[in-house]
Amino acid sequence: MTVLGELVRSVPPESTQQAVGYPSLFLLVVLGSLVPVVPTGALVSSAAVVAFHHTSPFALLMVFAVASCAAFLGDVGLYWLGRRGSHSRNGSRWLARLRARAAPERLAQAQRKLREHGVLVLVLSRLVPAGRIPVMLACLLAAMPLPRFVRGDIPACLAWAATYQLIGLLSGSLFGKPWQGVVMAIGLTVVISVAPAAWRRVRAGGGDGGA
Repeated sequence: MTVLGELVRSVPPESTQQAVGYPSLFLLVVLGSLVPVVPTGALVSSAAVVAFHHTSPFALLMVFAVASCAAFLGDVGLYWLGRRGSHSRNGSRWLARLRARAAPERLAQAQRKLREHGVLVLVLSRLVPAGRIPVMLACLLAAMPLPRFVRGDIPACLAWAATYQLIGLLSGSLFGKPWQGVVMAIGLTVVISVAPAAWRRVRAGGGDGGA
Protein backbone atom coordinates (compact mmCIF):
# COMPACT_ATOMS: atom_id res chain seq x y z
CA MET A 1 0.00 0.00 0.00
CA THR A 2 1.49 3.32 -1.01
CA VAL A 3 1.50 6.44 1.13
CA LEU A 4 -0.72 8.18 -1.46
CA GLY A 5 -3.22 5.35 -1.24
CA GLU A 6 -3.32 5.61 2.53
CA LEU A 7 -3.93 9.35 2.31
CA VAL A 8 -6.78 8.89 -0.16
CA ARG A 9 -8.37 6.23 2.01
CA SER A 10 -8.06 8.43 5.10
CA VAL A 11 -10.02 11.35 3.58
CA PRO A 12 -13.76 11.01 4.28
CA PRO A 13 -15.96 11.20 1.18
CA GLU A 14 -17.81 14.16 2.71
CA SER A 15 -14.60 16.15 3.03
CA THR A 16 -13.67 15.29 -0.53
CA GLN A 17 -17.04 16.50 -1.76
CA GLN A 18 -16.64 19.77 0.13
CA ALA A 19 -13.09 20.31 -1.11
CA VAL A 20 -14.24 19.98 -4.70
CA GLY A 21 -17.78 21.33 -4.41
CA TYR A 22 -17.26 24.68 -2.71
CA PRO A 23 -14.52 25.95 -5.06
CA SER A 24 -16.54 24.74 -8.05
CA LEU A 25 -19.66 26.52 -6.79
CA PHE A 26 -17.66 29.68 -6.19
CA LEU A 27 -16.07 29.72 -9.65
CA LEU A 28 -19.30 28.89 -11.47
CA VAL A 29 -21.30 31.58 -9.68
CA VAL A 30 -18.60 34.17 -10.39
CA LEU A 31 -18.58 33.09 -14.04
CA GLY A 32 -22.36 33.17 -14.22
CA SER A 33 -22.37 36.69 -12.79
CA LEU A 34 -19.98 37.85 -15.49
CA VAL A 35 -21.42 36.07 -18.51
CA PRO A 36 -24.90 34.55 -18.99
CA VAL A 37 -23.80 30.97 -19.60
CA VAL A 38 -24.28 29.49 -16.13
CA PRO A 39 -27.68 29.22 -14.36
CA THR A 40 -26.39 30.46 -11.02
CA GLY A 41 -29.72 30.23 -9.18
CA ALA A 42 -30.09 26.58 -10.13
CA LEU A 43 -26.51 25.93 -9.00
CA VAL A 44 -27.13 27.38 -5.55
CA SER A 45 -30.42 25.53 -5.14
CA SER A 46 -28.84 22.24 -6.23
CA ALA A 47 -25.90 22.74 -3.87
CA ALA A 48 -28.36 23.39 -1.03
CA VAL A 49 -30.17 20.11 -1.82
CA VAL A 50 -26.91 18.15 -1.67
CA ALA A 51 -25.88 19.91 1.56
CA PHE A 52 -29.26 19.15 3.10
CA HIS A 53 -28.94 15.42 2.41
CA HIS A 54 -25.29 14.53 2.68
CA THR A 55 -23.10 16.90 4.59
CA SER A 56 -22.55 18.44 8.02
CA PRO A 57 -24.95 20.95 9.60
CA PHE A 58 -22.51 23.73 8.68
CA ALA A 59 -22.63 22.84 4.99
CA LEU A 60 -25.75 24.93 4.35
CA LEU A 61 -24.06 27.92 5.93
CA MET A 62 -21.04 27.31 3.71
CA VAL A 63 -23.21 27.14 0.58
CA PHE A 64 -24.80 30.46 1.55
CA ALA A 65 -21.45 32.12 2.27
CA VAL A 66 -19.77 30.82 -0.89
CA ALA A 67 -22.71 31.71 -3.15
CA SER A 68 -23.23 35.22 -1.79
CA CYS A 69 -19.51 36.06 -1.87
CA ALA A 70 -19.14 34.73 -5.41
CA ALA A 71 -22.19 36.64 -6.62
CA PHE A 72 -20.87 39.82 -5.03
CA LEU A 73 -17.42 39.49 -6.59
CA GLY A 74 -18.95 38.74 -9.98
CA ASP A 75 -21.25 41.76 -9.77
CA VAL A 76 -18.49 44.11 -8.67
CA GLY A 77 -16.18 42.77 -11.36
CA LEU A 78 -18.80 43.27 -14.06
CA TYR A 79 -19.65 46.75 -12.81
CA TRP A 80 -15.97 47.72 -12.75
CA LEU A 81 -15.56 46.47 -16.31
CA GLY A 82 -18.64 48.41 -17.34
CA ARG A 83 -17.32 51.62 -15.77
CA ARG A 84 -14.01 51.04 -17.49
CA GLY A 85 -15.92 50.55 -20.72
CA SER A 86 -17.61 53.92 -20.36
CA HIS A 87 -14.22 55.65 -20.30
CA SER A 88 -12.00 53.42 -22.41
CA ARG A 89 -12.29 52.42 -26.05
CA ASN A 90 -10.61 49.09 -25.32
CA GLY A 91 -13.13 48.31 -22.61
CA SER A 92 -16.22 49.50 -24.44
CA ARG A 93 -17.16 45.96 -25.43
CA TRP A 94 -18.24 45.20 -21.85
CA LEU A 95 -20.65 48.12 -21.81
CA ALA A 96 -21.92 47.10 -25.25
CA ARG A 97 -22.52 43.56 -23.99
CA LEU A 98 -24.52 44.88 -21.07
CA ARG A 99 -26.61 47.01 -23.41
CA ALA A 100 -27.24 43.99 -25.62
CA ARG A 101 -28.49 41.98 -22.64
CA ALA A 102 -30.93 44.65 -21.41
CA ALA A 103 -34.21 45.12 -23.27
CA PRO A 104 -34.89 48.83 -23.88
CA GLU A 105 -38.17 48.79 -21.97
CA ARG A 106 -36.55 47.04 -18.99
CA LEU A 107 -33.69 49.55 -19.02
CA ALA A 108 -36.10 52.48 -19.09
CA GLN A 109 -38.03 50.96 -16.18
CA ALA A 110 -34.81 50.40 -14.22
CA GLN A 111 -33.68 53.99 -14.83
CA ARG A 112 -37.00 55.33 -13.61
CA LYS A 113 -36.93 53.20 -10.46
CA LEU A 114 -33.31 54.13 -9.80
CA ARG A 115 -34.23 57.82 -9.89
CA GLU A 116 -37.17 57.23 -7.55
CA HIS A 117 -35.68 54.79 -5.04
CA GLY A 118 -31.89 54.99 -5.35
CA VAL A 119 -29.75 52.03 -4.29
CA LEU A 120 -32.80 50.20 -2.90
CA VAL A 121 -33.43 49.11 -6.49
CA LEU A 122 -30.12 47.24 -6.38
CA VAL A 123 -31.28 45.19 -3.40
CA LEU A 124 -34.33 44.01 -5.32
CA SER A 125 -32.67 43.63 -8.72
CA ARG A 126 -31.24 40.18 -8.02
CA LEU A 127 -34.60 38.89 -6.78
CA VAL A 128 -36.42 39.88 -9.97
CA PRO A 129 -35.81 37.50 -12.90
CA ALA A 130 -33.72 39.28 -15.56
CA GLY A 131 -33.62 42.36 -13.34
CA ARG A 132 -29.93 42.44 -12.46
CA ILE A 133 -28.47 43.57 -15.80
CA PRO A 134 -30.96 46.40 -16.55
CA VAL A 135 -30.45 47.84 -13.06
CA MET A 136 -26.68 47.50 -13.31
CA LEU A 137 -26.71 49.22 -16.69
CA ALA A 138 -28.93 51.97 -15.30
CA CYS A 139 -26.40 52.51 -12.51
CA LEU A 140 -23.58 52.67 -15.05
CA LEU A 141 -25.41 55.18 -17.24
CA ALA A 142 -26.14 57.27 -14.14
CA ALA A 143 -22.39 57.21 -13.32
CA MET A 144 -22.99 55.71 -9.89
CA PRO A 145 -19.66 55.48 -8.03
CA LEU A 146 -18.37 51.99 -7.36
CA PRO A 147 -18.49 52.34 -3.53
CA ARG A 148 -22.17 53.27 -3.69
CA PHE A 149 -22.87 50.31 -5.98
CA VAL A 150 -21.05 48.03 -3.54
CA ARG A 151 -23.22 49.21 -0.62
CA GLY A 152 -26.36 48.30 -2.51
CA ASP A 153 -25.05 45.07 -3.98
CA ILE A 154 -24.04 43.46 -0.67
CA PRO A 155 -27.61 43.04 0.64
CA ALA A 156 -28.75 42.15 -2.88
CA CYS A 157 -26.35 39.20 -3.05
CA LEU A 158 -27.19 38.06 0.47
CA ALA A 159 -30.92 38.10 -0.31
CA TRP A 160 -30.35 36.30 -3.63
CA ALA A 161 -28.29 33.51 -2.04
CA ALA A 162 -30.81 33.07 0.78
CA THR A 163 -33.75 32.88 -1.66
CA TYR A 164 -32.25 30.20 -3.88
CA GLN A 165 -30.96 28.26 -0.89
CA LEU A 166 -34.50 28.19 0.49
CA ILE A 167 -35.67 26.77 -2.85
CA GLY A 168 -33.06 24.04 -2.46
CA LEU A 169 -34.09 23.32 1.13
CA LEU A 170 -37.73 23.05 0.10
CA SER A 171 -36.88 20.71 -2.77
CA GLY A 172 -34.54 18.58 -0.69
CA SER A 173 -37.02 18.19 2.15
CA LEU A 174 -39.73 16.84 -0.15
CA PHE A 175 -37.73 13.90 -1.50
CA GLY A 176 -35.68 11.16 0.06
CA LYS A 177 -33.09 11.02 -2.72
CA PRO A 178 -30.86 14.00 -3.50
CA TRP A 179 -31.19 13.71 -7.27
CA GLN A 180 -34.95 14.07 -7.00
CA GLY A 181 -34.55 17.23 -4.98
CA VAL A 182 -32.00 18.58 -7.46
CA VAL A 183 -34.40 17.98 -10.36
CA MET A 184 -37.18 19.79 -8.52
CA ALA A 185 -34.89 22.66 -7.55
CA ILE A 186 -33.78 23.14 -11.14
CA GLY A 187 -37.38 22.99 -12.31
CA LEU A 188 -38.47 25.61 -9.78
CA THR A 189 -35.65 27.98 -10.71
CA VAL A 190 -36.51 27.62 -14.41
CA VAL A 191 -40.17 28.37 -13.70
CA ILE A 192 -39.23 31.40 -11.60
CA SER A 193 -36.94 32.73 -14.32
CA VAL A 194 -39.36 32.35 -17.26
CA ALA A 195 -42.70 33.04 -15.56
CA PRO A 196 -42.50 36.87 -15.57
CA ALA A 197 -41.57 37.05 -19.26
CA ALA A 198 -44.32 34.57 -20.14
CA TRP A 199 -46.85 36.58 -18.14
CA ARG A 200 -45.84 39.78 -19.92
CA ARG A 201 -46.32 38.10 -23.29
CA VAL A 202 -49.74 36.80 -22.25
CA ARG A 203 -50.80 40.26 -21.10
CA ALA A 204 -49.47 41.85 -24.27
CA GLY A 205 -51.30 39.28 -26.39
CA GLY A 206 -54.52 39.87 -24.45
CA GLY A 207 -54.19 43.61 -24.90
CA ASP A 208 -53.67 43.25 -28.64
CA GLY A 209 -56.63 40.95 -28.93
CA GLY A 210 -58.89 43.36 -27.11
CA ALA A 211 -57.81 46.36 -29.18
